[in-house]
Amino acid sequence: MKLAVISDIHGNLPALHATADHIDRWRPDLVVVNGDVVNRGPRSRECWELVRRRRQTHNWRIICGNHEEYVASWQDEDVNAGGSRSEISDSSYWTFRQLDGYISEILGLPEQMDLEALDGSTVRLTHGTMRGKRDGIYILTPDKELGQQIGPGPAVFCTAHTHRPLLRRLNGTLIVNSGSAGTAFDGDPRISYAQLIWRQGAWQAKIVRVPYDRGQTERDFEMTGYRQGGGPLVDIFIQEWLLARPLVNLWAKQYEAAVLAEEISLETSVDDFLRKELTY
Repeated sequence: MKLAVISDIHGNLPALHATADHIDRWRPDLVVVNGDVVNRGPRSRECWELVRRRRQTHNWRIICGNHEEYVASWQDEDVNAGGSRSEISDSSYWTFRQLDGYISEILGLPEQMDLEALDGSTVRLTHGTMRGKRDGIYILTPDKELGQQIGPGPAVFCTAHTHRPLLRRLNGTLIVNSGSAGTAFDGDPRISYAQLIWRQGAWQAKIVRVPYDRGQTERDFEMTGYRQGGGPLVDIFIQEWLLARPLVNLWAKQYEAAVLAEEISLETSVDDFLRKELTY
């Protein structure tokens, strides 16, 4: 059995096309999209439409990520409330409007998926960990905490969320993070996905890195209107994508409280943050 796992596409259509083409050449039995198809990128609608088509034609399955949850939550919000918190969320609201007609589908996505191997053992897939979608597994996560994150150990635990590919083992469980098929955070701008093979009575896994048309993605940020319509934080998302490293959490630690208290505008905070970060 051959299983491909992709995740964290984040509206990057050229990256998704390149990943899908590479997967097609590998010819797996099943493809699981382990969350975060949408948001923080310019072509969320097109990415969602591609994965849902492949759910019908190529045996792809889709799991809910925290960004699907963010975007779908606008369905119950008063979008006219205004204020700084609304401005901080402009990018997810922009994505919500692009996904008109698909929100009920997104709300129906499963939180996790269990697959049965040929020997009856379990391959478990979820966007974060058993503690939640926003909980990440890292290379330096202590074994004791890792045990809490994966729960009673399946044969394979497939996670995502961190945008950093990872292979680890704990007490007989193979832990696989597919990285990101949209915006990497490990310094390598190529996209990644995981290939798992059931061979000789055990699962084996490897991370595959794939180049793609980054020039088209850069143009998409402008052509789609996302950079203008998604608010000032989009400039940080673009730099994350360009540099292949996380930035928005650093901005939040330094500026979010002041923005919410209206001590500084969101636009000024982003300008200040990027000016400091990009001079290092």
